[in-house]
Amino acid sequence: MRNNFYRDKVTVITGASSGIGRAIAIDLAGRGAKVVLGARREELLKEVTETIKKTGGDATYCVMDVTKENLCGKLIDTAIAAYGKIDILICNAGISMRANFSEVNIEVLHRLMDVNFWGMVYCVKQALPYLIKSKGCIVGISSIAGIHGLPGRTGYSASKFAVNGFLETVRIENLKNKLHVMIAIPGFTASNIRYTALTADGSQQGNTPRNEGKMMSPETVAKYIAYGIKRKKRYLLLDMEGMAVSFVKKITTSLLDNFFYKVMAKEPNSPLK
Repeated sequence: MRNNFYRDKVTVITGASSGIGRAIAIDLAGRGAKVVLGARREELLKEVTETIKKTGGDATYCVMDVTKENLCGKLIDTAIAAYGKIDILICNAGISMRANFSEVNIEVLHRLMDVNFWGMVYCVKQALPYLIKSKGCIVGISSIAGIHGLPGRTGYSASKFAVNGFLETVRIENLKNKLHVMIAIPGFTASNIRYTALTADGSQQGNTPRNEGKMMSPETVAKYIAYGIKRKKRYLLLDMEGMAVSFVKKITTSLLDNFFYKVMAKEPNSPLK
């Protein structure tokens, strides 16, 4: 049975071809939302769109790259052309990295910021007038790395700290517009982000240093996201690890520094010595 809250709500999702983005698209479409999918890989976008339509959902897609401002505009234009409005924007597109700052090519950090931060800024800028009109919602998929810096992931942490600051400011600026802004922090999730994480020279690492089977699934994350939007949550911490980090951060940071060093140093082929 479809949830009335999401019925006919036009929802734009970046990074929607796989992982958390794909799961969110399928979940919200099942609740009655009209979903607009954005990503670079058309064959995967087609697959997700067809999956949604086969179960009676309503979806369309736009092949785009969040690092290109004009293509972010194209995604928003696709939503308006198809459905005439935007109610929810979910900025999910992102990449990670794994290398010590002393060894990493600086272009890797530029790439992380272009995708994770600027990709969000471009989409929010293009969608904001429509979201203000609908008194809608912006969701940014952040990370524990945006609460406390993670060793071996300088670019990733920097981008997520930037995302959090950006979204908090957009929220405050639009208090009178009744715009809902939610920062979602999933923790470690079983998706392809670690397989595509960039190494020191910018190449993809191609494997995961973690046990994916012990992580939260994208489908579970999607359900929490749906809950958070409906409840108008400002922050959504999705696992005990994220909650613990947030709590300890308020007390002392030195404990977290040592904790994360030990955790990351245990990864296979860790850049940490």
